[in-house]
This record gives sequence, structure tokens and C-alpha cells, in this order.
Amino acid sequence: MIRAEKVGKETLLAQIIQMVSEAQRSKAPIQKLADTVSSYFVPIVVLASVLTAGVWYVMGPEPKLANAVVNAIAVLIIACPCALGLATPMSIMVATGKAAKMGILFKDASAIETLRKIQVLILDKTGTLTEGKPKVTNIRTFQGHSESEIFSWAGSIEKESEHPLAQAIYHHAVQMNVSMSPVDGFDSITGKGALGVITGRRILIGNKSLMIENSVDLLDGDLKADEVRREGATVMFMAVDQKLAALIGVSDPIKNTTPEALETLKRAGVKIVMATGDNKITAEAVAKKLQIDEVVADVLPHQKVEIVKKYQSQGWIVAMAGDGINDAPGLAHAEVGIAMGTGTDIAMKSAGVTLVKGDLNGLAQARSLSEETIANIKQNLFFAFFYNALGVPVAAGVLYPLFGWLLSPVFAAAAMSLSSVSVIANALRLGRQKK
Repeated sequence: MIRAEKVGKETLLAQIIQMVSEAQRSKAPIQKLADTVSSYFVPIVVLASVLTAGVWYVMGPEPKLANAVVNAIAVLIIACPCALGLATPMSIMVATGKAAKMGILFKDASAIETLRKIQVLILDKTGTLTEGKPKVTNIRTFQGHSESEIFSWAGSIEKESEHPLAQAIYHHAVQMNVSMSPVDGFDSITGKGALGVITGRRILIGNKSLMIENSVDLLDGDLKADEVRREGATVMFMAVDQKLAALIGVSDPIKNTTPEALETLKRAGVKIVMATGDNKITAEAVAKKLQIDEVVADVLPHQKVEIVKKYQSQGWIVAMAGDGINDAPGLAHAEVGIAMGTGTDIAMKSAGVTLVKGDLNGLAQARSLSEETIANIKQNLFFAFFYNALGVPVAAGVLYPLFGWLLSPVFAAAAMSLSSVSVIANALRLGRQKK
């Protein structure tokens, strides 16, 4: 039996095709330069053609009218701004196709251009720096409760939650083969934890803030929690009837590719900031391993967008990478939002770049491709301007008094085509460069 969870337009392949197509059709901001130049260039060329006709008719050799018309037409043909129009979209089309093969999806052309300029990269921890597959690694009980009793309650509560840490606890409870019980009055508190009633006992499981808000006496639990946090684990507090019952340590392994990717970005001058809902001690332990420049811990979901705004207000060009629903506002507000392809759909829809493999090495590659693409576009624009700057005077006949050379409309058409071919060939060269 085969079960299809997504079909048609909802499949990953369909989304990839749609994103690549939309990116190839979109305009990069640098395209405005070509559009602006063209708006002045076309009237100037028409004027040059009229002046060429006038000069040849008044001062040229016989047959004056024929020479005037032929040279004026040659000017119009050779100055056709086809190459100018192809310069940007050809490079964008090749770059998005190459990026897709590398597992990088650009939502639009502006993301390609902006990515190379980023100065600050704000990273979520779970699922971005880490594998997003947390596991229970520590358990400390209080009030005489047994581990099986703790995970029976914890598993029953967390079964109702979709948070990665909650699912880690639930799966651990399943592995322990403890019995689960129905939960009454279940409530998930965003950024803090969850609660519910099991056989008349009120169960709280979450972070320290949730405990404090519910007047739970932590005893020396917070000190013991710090011991676990120093190992890089996230600590979940669990209370039963307002009394601390257990500390559950959940660890999420760092992706093997993360250190190399961050080092590459730092060498490029990008400041790395980690914004996480984890406790400061846990966050700093992870940051120390990865040599992250700055850490913002105990962050609630709605505060991530405020962190983005803070750096933007200081004049930084900001990118943010994340994989969850709570990252979506920050991804949308940053100059470049980067979503992990292993994360939620809403994160991918809010981002300008999606890393299909969920690998930060893809971000380093995407930034490098951004630099290569803009360099390629500038080369194309140079070719287009060079041909026009050289071709118009020749077509107008400036070499005739010295060498007796004239450019027929036939050769002018060939020269114009050659300029377009040179731009296309240079854009295709971008796709052949090593990854």
C-alpha cells in the first residue's frame, strides 16, 4: 500500500519548478540600470541616425540620398539594444538553473543580487545549525517520582504538541514503553511549553518562564539545570501539581557541515548571530563550539523579527535563516530570508532563498553564486555598451574620410547579432563554472 501525503502542485518537485520559473522571470534591481540607460539610449540613437542622414546628404559624395539612407539605417541596426536587454535576464536564468542543481532555490532575482551584500546573518538554532532531531539525553527526578512515571505524564502531554523538543520527549516515552493517559485541558503556550490535566493532576512541562508564571517552586532545580545546559542540552522543567517533578535534558546534534559553512561565511566578512529560545547557558555552549560572533538567548518567537529590525536600524544588511513557523516573520522582514528545505512550508514561502537539503553549506555556495552572477551581469553590460559605443560611430561613417570604409546594413546586422551572441555565451559560461 502506498500513501501519497502530497500530490500535484503541493509536491516538492512542483514547488521547485514553480520557484525556478518565477525566479527566471523576475527582474533583478541591477536590471533597472539597463532599463534606465535604454530609455536614454534609444532617443540618442534615433537622433544619431537622423544626424548621420543629414551630414551624408549635405556633405557626402554622390549619390547623396542613397548614402544618407543606407548609413542612417546602418546606425539604427547596429545600435539595436538587444544585447543590453539580454545582459541581465540571461545571467539570472543560467544562475537560477545552476542553483537548482545545487539544491538552492531563489524565489526571485532580487535575492540573487542582495545575497552577496549581506553583512549580518541571524540564525535559528534548532533545525538550522542542528539536525532538528533532538533526543532525550538527561533526566533528573524530584519528589520521589520514577523515570517511568515522569515519561508517562510527559509523553501524554507532549504527544499533543508539534514542537521538535516535545516530539523528542514523546518518542523517548514510546521507546520506554510506558503507558499513556488521556489529557484534559491541553494548552500549548508559544515559546514556553505545554500543560494539561492527567487523572486529576495538573502537569506543566516547558521552560523556566512557564514555571515561574505558574508559581512552581524550583527548589535547587535551576542550579542542576545549569549543569546540563553547560553540555549544550536544552532543559525542560516538569511540574506536577505546582511542584517541580523532573528536569529533562534534550540535545540536538550540530550538523556536520555547519562549522565549515560558518567559517566560510565569516571569512567573507559576514557577522554570525544566533537567536534562540534556549537558555543563555545552553546557547553559549553551542556558540562556543561553533565560534559564533553573538548570541541572543531566551528569545520568544515574536522577538526574532525585532532582532532583525535592530540590526537593520544600525545600517546592516541582514539575512536570516530558519526552518520553523516562528521564524517566518523574521525571514520575511530580512533583506534576504533563507529557509531550510527540511522545515515548514510557511518558512519556505516567507523566504527569498530555500536550501533544499537544509545544509548551511548551501548558503555559502549561494552567496558565492550571487557574487559570480552579478560579476557576469556587469561583464554582459560592458560587452553591450562596448559594441554600441564602437559600432555607432563606425556605422555613421567616421572612418570614411580616413580609409574610405563604410559599414553596410548587412554587416551592421551581423555585428549587432554578434553582440547578442557574446552576451549569451558569457552568461552560459556562468553555468559551467565550478560549484
